[in-house]
Amino acid sequence: MEYGTPDGPVAQHAVAGRIPLAVVVVDGAGLVSHWSSGARKLFGYSKEEAVGTPAADLLPVAGAIPEERAHFGEYDGLGPDLGTSLDGHISYPAAGRARLSVPGGEEHRVDVLWWAYPLVGPGPERLLVLAADADRLADEEGHEPGQVERIAPGFALHTDFPGADELARGLPEILPSMSVGESSRIVAQILELGYPVLEFSKHDRVPVTPDWGVPRRAERRARRLRAQRAAAEGLAPEHGTPGETGDAEDAEDLEYAAVRERLEFLNEVSGRIGSSLDLSQTIIEVSRAVVPRFTDVAGTYLREQVVAGEGFPEGPPDETTMWHRVAVEHTDEPGRWDDVVPVGESMPFPSHTPFFQCMTTGDPVLVPRITEEMGNAIASQFEKRDIRPLINHRSMLVVPLKARNVVLGFMILLRHRERPVFNDMDRVTGAELAARAGLVLDNARMYTYQESVADTLQDSMLPHIEPRMTGCDIATRYLPGTLLGRVGGDWFDSVKLPGSRTALVVGDVMGHGLNSAAMMGQLRTAVQTMAALDLPPAQLLRNLDDLAQRLGEHYLATCLYAVYDPIASELRLANAGHIPPVLVRADDGRSELLDLPTGAPIGVGGVPFEAVTVRVAPGDRLLMCTDGLVEVRGEDIGVGLATLTESAAHPAASMDDACDTIIRALNTRGGRKDDVALLMARLNGVADEDVATWRLALDPSEVSRARDLVREQLHAWSRDALSETAELLVSELVTNAVRHSRGRRVELRLVRSGATLICEVEDDDHTLPTLLSAGPGDEFGRGLRIVSVLAKEWGTSRTASGKTVWFELVPPRR
Repeated sequence: MEYGTPDGPVAQHAVAGRIPLAVVVVDGAGLVSHWSSGARKLFGYSKEEAVGTPAADLLPVAGAIPEERAHFGEYDGLGPDLGTSLDGHISYPAAGRARLSVPGGEEHRVDVLWWAYPLVGPGPERLLVLAADADRLADEEGHEPGQVERIAPGFALHTDFPGADELARGLPEILPSMSVGESSRIVAQILELGYPVLEFSKHDRVPVTPDWGVPRRAERRARRLRAQRAAAEGLAPEHGTPGETGDAEDAEDLEYAAVRERLEFLNEVSGRIGSSLDLSQTIIEVSRAVVPRFTDVAGTYLREQVVAGEGFPEGPPDETTMWHRVAVEHTDEPGRWDDVVPVGESMPFPSHTPFFQCMTTGDPVLVPRITEEMGNAIASQFEKRDIRPLINHRSMLVVPLKARNVVLGFMILLRHRERPVFNDMDRVTGAELAARAGLVLDNARMYTYQESVADTLQDSMLPHIEPRMTGCDIATRYLPGTLLGRVGGDWFDSVKLPGSRTALVVGDVMGHGLNSAAMMGQLRTAVQTMAALDLPPAQLLRNLDDLAQRLGEHYLATCLYAVYDPIASELRLANAGHIPPVLVRADDGRSELLDLPTGAPIGVGGVPFEAVTVRVAPGDRLLMCTDGLVEVRGEDIGVGLATLTESAAHPAASMDDACDTIIRALNTRGGRKDDVALLMARLNGVADEDVATWRLALDPSEVSRARDLVREQLHAWSRDALSETAELLVSELVTNAVRHSRGRRVELRLVRSGATLICEVEDDDHTLPTLLSAGPGDEFGRGLRIVSVLAKEWGTSRTASGKTVWFELVPPRR
């Protein structure tokens, strides 16, 4: 096209012009985030060199050479220089002209016309720079420097020019590849701030639209204009007649418009799909993106493994492969497809169908019109349902949904009879559409699979805590973090201890992901092992700290460990950098944060841990949690702790209701990113009448007395059904204690906890008994074997003065 000159005919109409433009996008840090091919040609830097580099380094402003000013005309009113714009010191659009040094030596400079648009909004882009080569512009248009008063960039509103419509359509072409929403945001700002224009004189302004890239399109338009002028003057055209030239060029323009329309459609579809990693949502987005603009009916089928969120499908599909219909989108009357092809149905496809051809070859299959014969073949798969009225005589395109050369599924696209049939261009468009949709679906599939693996891993690492322990009830909650991955290092646990005591623990490994989860599993196992040895709380944390240091210097965790003695009505607690627990008093409903020595996190090393004893009463509640429940970014943690303390005091019908109340109170504040572990224990205690203790002498005759004492106590507790088994097991344990004890005492204790009977035999021998394999002729070695078979649970542990052997019995099932 010819740009306006003072006396040229084009200048009189001030039509829009197309010129090659360099497009550069600069982010908030002043770094290049987009560098077009035009920028590479104009400035000499490749995209790899430019992206991520400070924009001011790539576009050094040398300034206009004084002697050349007359050559170019005055620069009045062109705004601040390019350097100021690149540094982000402007908040309004600016345009100008500069001589820039480019790779190739000091003598290599380019005369650049530029426009800078400051961008606002949620995206990272902060500046859009458009640039053109002034020397090339003058050369291509055949202008001598003295023919025009000036060639300068500026801004103008679109209402000033009859070429505004073309200009509005052309603006999105200069933007980098981004979503429709982001592109629209930037275009809207350019429309508001003003279009880029070139001023060839004080009176002639030409709005600039970018060169779309169709080879020599502007040259064809210029040739057509010259041919029209020649025809008007009675001269012979350059090539062919004006009509022939115009017809050929009109055909090229129509082809260009069709290609452009398809590209716009694909870009629009790409912007509408993939907004979520949820597989179901992604499927809906893909289906709705093509109806009704590209097709009237879209049915999506996926392989069984994809729908189940399992690993990548293995092997090529065959006639036995089950395909799940996951979506049907259409423009027919509501409900017409629902009964015939319901979503959720699974079915295989025979080899004679176009669907089988598509899924085995991985290529689109085009059926211009579904014949009666093909309709009958397809309908034969649908028992008791006639699908032929829905498909016969419609145009069909079957496109594969592939990722990494594996067919994950396919889409069946149908057009109404009144609509043009699918053609080869539609086949190419459908293939590109399916390729993009396949990648999005594969991303969603992989995320679903990884999320399933993460949930399974987390569930396997978190214990399944019994709701009732001796003298206390326990309720727990675990909430995965909102960060991608969902695997964290928070855990809770409870361990049964001798003396009818219970260990309660909550911990939090710093960080997220599989490494944190793996360390959490190691520390939880270590705590269970050391708790079973009945180590005091402070010593247990000391040993855990030593273990964490051996695992690696980057392993850090917080931990709160408490031992509840329901008979003594006391808590023994030690803290390693964890947030304090909340104790809710049963008598007045008052809740308080327990004042504990904080201690250093596990893994720091060289820091002592202290334990404190807290007296409790039956009905008191102990609440232990990780900081993910109370900590919100941008908010003081004291606010969360205050909310936790207040919500813990609210009365609730059950322990589960109490946990839910706390979760609702703290989880609705927003901003939570971390996972949450919550453990609540109601400390019921054990009444004096439910405990019976006897001291036995180191005399074999005491074994018979122990049996009598157990029988009488169980009769008094109305537990006669347990008497025979309890007498036998107590006889075995007391016999071992009398035989191996080196001191002067053996203590026997029975504890009634609901329907469970707990028996403990304590002596002053530190050697723990073990299971033995006794042969037919062996006199000893069968005692603990009998206990392990008949008791629900049993165990041994060292005490300060010796050891304890215990077992549990429950009433037999009727």
